[in-house]
Amino acid sequence: MKVLNLQCAHQHGFEGWFASEEDFTGQLERGLVSCPLCGDTQIQKMLSAPRLNLRTGRNDTATTDLGVSTASLESGPESGVTATGLPPQARWLRALRELMANTEDVGERFADEARAMHSGEADQRNIRGSTSPEVAQELIEEGIDVMALPYLPMLKETLQ
Repeated sequence: MKVLNLQCAHQHGFEGWFASEEDFTGQLERGLVSCPLCGDTQIQKMLSAPRLNLRTGRNDTATTDLGVSTASLESGPESGVTATGLPPQARWLRALRELMANTEDVGERFADEARAMHSGEADQRNIRGSTSPEVAQELIEEGIDVMALPYLPMLKETLQ
């Protein structure tokens, strides 16, 4: 199993798991490898240090075959990893998964459903959907709390 650090043309970093280098190359050539954030298929393989478990025990530092101490790879602002231990893209995907799991997709009926809930004609629930920026502004002016999110085609698919 090959675990590769990948990056799209928009600089979104992500990880890909492949059976072999040939499997990765074949999928890339067929356009099957895409960025989980934006769907871009212009993917490049990034340099990465392999992780080898050479010892077990209490010592928190191990050495990779490149001679890099894992203690020097700790998270920090310069590493792109936050105090939560997750890079920003992973935190964003986690938030999207939670949003998708805890909301009902009402599609184009979003404005009507939001107004019905606001007026008490429909039960309160967490919804998501689409509407124009003008209609969203009207909802805000009516005192209905809405939050605009960028439209991403992947929101209609399973988030992996």
